[in-house]
Amino acid sequence: GCPVNYRIHQLKNLQRLFTERHKEIADAINKDLNKSEMMTQLYETLGLEGEISLALKKLKEWAAPRPVEKNLLIISDTVYIHPEPLGWCCHQGAWNYPWAVTIQPLIGAIAAGNAAVIKPSELCVHTAKVMEDLLPLYIDKELYPVVNGGVPETQELLRQRFDHIFYTGNSVVGKVIMEAAAKHLTPVTLELGGKSPCYIDKNCDISVACRRVAWGKYTNCGQTCIAPDYILCDPSIQDRVITEVKKAVKEFYTDNPKTCPDYGRIINQRHFKRIMTLMEDSTVASGGDNDESDCYIAPTVLRDVIPESKVMQEEIFGPVLPILSVSSLDEAIKFINRREKPLALYVFTSDDKIIKRMRDETSSGGMVANDCLVHFSVSTLPFGGVGKHTHTHTHTHTHTLVISLFI
Repeated sequence: GCPVNYRIHQLKNLQRLFTERHKEIADAINKDLNKSEMMTQLYETLGLEGEISLALKKLKEWAAPRPVEKNLLIISDTVYIHPEPLGWCCHQGAWNYPWAVTIQPLIGAIAAGNAAVIKPSELCVHTAKVMEDLLPLYIDKELYPVVNGGVPETQELLRQRFDHIFYTGNSVVGKVIMEAAAKHLTPVTLELGGKSPCYIDKNCDISVACRRVAWGKYTNCGQTCIAPDYILCDPSIQDRVITEVKKAVKEFYTDNPKTCPDYGRIINQRHFKRIMTLMEDSTVASGGDNDESDCYIAPTVLRDVIPESKVMQEEIFGPVLPILSVSSLDEAIKFINRREKPLALYVFTSDDKIIKRMRDETSSGGMVANDCLVHFSVSTLPFGGVGKHTHTHTHTHTHTLVISLFI
């Protein structure tokens, strides 16, 4: 493994990349996903710079031997844990947050003294090229090579023997990765998303709740693994929820989101068609405008959605928000528990009892009360899921919980 000082040197170089090449990074992401420069900074590079700072601050402590509690038999012996690098890692990046998701595990790999192959998503054509061009100028290209390409390149890469594989994306590819890893008994960390429910209690501040849900849903054009996927609420507040979401959309993205620089695009035509197909058997309450040539789908709300509809059969991963009716908290909990365990679960309520029941009677990777997405920004919380959507190599499942106040 790399000496600690060399790791620090590499991390500082990576930090320098983000300050010196911000424009190139932002321009490429803008071409791929229509993200504004501000959005790129907020959702991609700021978090990475924070992770690097944290690693630089803590690295010596993390790498140092850790004494452990002794038993009577070895009371006079020296007993400690000595951390060692694992070896070769493979980082298969995602296209929705192409820098954040690809480089975040790399920071950990560098800090731990590992070597790593970086494989950006080929769907983000411009960003993948920028990564391939820029990373070798800043960090050791022998230890951290960038491999670009599509399915054949990925398959070839997976035939190699790694000590750990990280992959963020969908469960179809997740299965392929796990199968390839099994041949070498390589441990994997998969982050695979799923449908994240959002329960809105009829007695909460609906205006604030909808504003936060609209932000969480329509950021990056809905292409966020922890975006609220659908809303569960009492039928009596459905119209109010629609009105409030519409109001927030207008405030965030103007009357015409298509011309708003802060509103993104779907990654490609294939995903555009997939999302449009999901909406076919539901009723559009607001939005619905689209333009295939521009991969544009307006922020959309669907009303009176039924559990059997197309949009409820798979993760939406687009700017479409279905509203389903539940007559009580009990019914909402039953609804959530009948389905795959979600990566994130959101609940909006001013009643602590409802938060506690949601926490205790459902299971998800993370749960947030009265806000969306924010748990991802807390580096001291674990991030991941439970059940088939996120296999990690840890043996315990940690339920992450953030409770925000209505402020």
